[in-house]
Amino acid sequence: MTAEIYDADVWRSPEDDLLDAFLALDTPQGFKAEIIEGEIIVTPPPNGEHETVIGRIVQQVCGNSSIRLDFAPGTGVVVPNGRYIPDGTFSARGAMMARESWSKPDGLLMVVEVTSGNPAKDRESKRKGYAAAEIPLYLLVDRKVGQVVLFSGPARGDFVTVTAVPFGDPLPLPAPFGFVLDTADLFE
Repeated sequence: MTAEIYDADVWRSPEDDLLDAFLALDTPQGFKAEIIEGEIIVTPPPNGEHETVIGRIVQQVCGNSSIRLDFAPGTGVVVPNGRYIPDGTFSARGAMMARESWSKPDGLLMVVEVTSGNPAKDRESKRKGYAAAEIPLYLLVDRKVGQVVLFSGPARGDFVTVTAVPFGDPLPLPAPFGFVLDTADLFE
C-alpha cells in the first residue's frame, strides 16, 4: 500500500480562499473593500454630506468626552463575520498606535457608521458583527430613516440596548463619553 500525497490546498476552506482574494484586491483610491458575512463589498468614496456628518461627530465627541480619545477613520477591524472598515472608530488615547491595518477591535470604545448606498449592511450585518466583536458602542447615523441610533451592551451576537432619536433630538452617550450628542448639529 502506498501513501497518497495530499496537496495542502485540499484542506483550505472557502473562507481561506475568500480572504486570499480579498487581500489581493487592488481597490481604487478612495474606495473601500470589506468582507461582510462572506461577501466582498466594495464601496465608492463617500459624498460630502457623509464626510461632513462624520467630521461633526468627531468634533463633538473629542470636544465633550470625559476622557481623552483618539479617532481613526478607515481602520480595518477584524470581527467574527468579516473584515470591516467603519467610517470611524474611537478608542482610548494610544490604544491603536501599534496596530496593523487589519486588527482585532481590542481597545475600541465606539464605532461610527453613516449610511450610504447599502444601509441594510450597516443596520443588520455590521451591527451584529460589531456586537459579536464585543465593541461596547455602535453609533449609526441612518440618513435613509432620518435618525441616529446608539447600540450598546453587546451580548450573544447582538446589542441589548437600542436608543434611537430622530435627527434634531439629543442623544445621550454613556461613559466614557458622558455627554449628550447634538444631532441637530450634524445636518445644519
